[in-house]
Formats: sequence, C-alpha cells, structure tokens
Amino acid sequence: MTKQRRTFTPEFKREAASLVLDQGYSHVEAARSLGLIESALRRWVNQLQEERNGITPTSKALTPEQQKIQELEARINRLEREKSILKKVTALLMAEEHERSR
Repeated sequence: MTKQRRTFTPEFKREAASLVLDQGYSHVEAARSLGLIESALRRWVNQLQEERNGITPTSKALTPEQQKIQELEARINRLEREKSILKKVTALLMAEEHERSR
C-alpha cells in the first residue's frame, strides 16, 4: 500500500513557520501540534526567514511579495521567449522576401 504525499498551501506553510518565528514555539512543539514532520517545518521556517530578508526562493514562495516576484519573473521569461520567436520569424520572412525580390 503506497502512502499518499500530503500537500500544503503556501498560506499554511507560512502560518506554520510563523508559529516558530513570531510566536516562540519550538520546531518540535509546532510540528507536533500541526501533525507535521519536523524537517518539513524547519525547511518552511528557513524559507520564510530568507523571504523576509528579500531572497527569492527557488521553490514556491510563501510570502505574497515573493509570490508576486515569482509571477512577474515567470511572465518576463515567457515574454522573452515570445520575443525571441518573433525575431526568428521576422528574420525568416525577411529572408524569404529578399529571395523573392531577386
């Protein structure tokens, strides 16, 4: 029988990490009270500390500000890919037009 992996929302992770960072709970107490594995809570606490210090995480962000930064970075990447495609198409069309005019 396989164990299904639990998933948590960024809001839940942020609130769980906040118990340790802002409310003085120990990692063990907070993990036990929420039914979590302590190592997962430690990762969330470290990530929240980094995000509060302005470091954008590589995983899904916990804070609204970092979530917005990740959304904007993803949008920039998509627009840059689209721009690159348009440049290539334009160059191809220009080459075809040049060949036709010969």
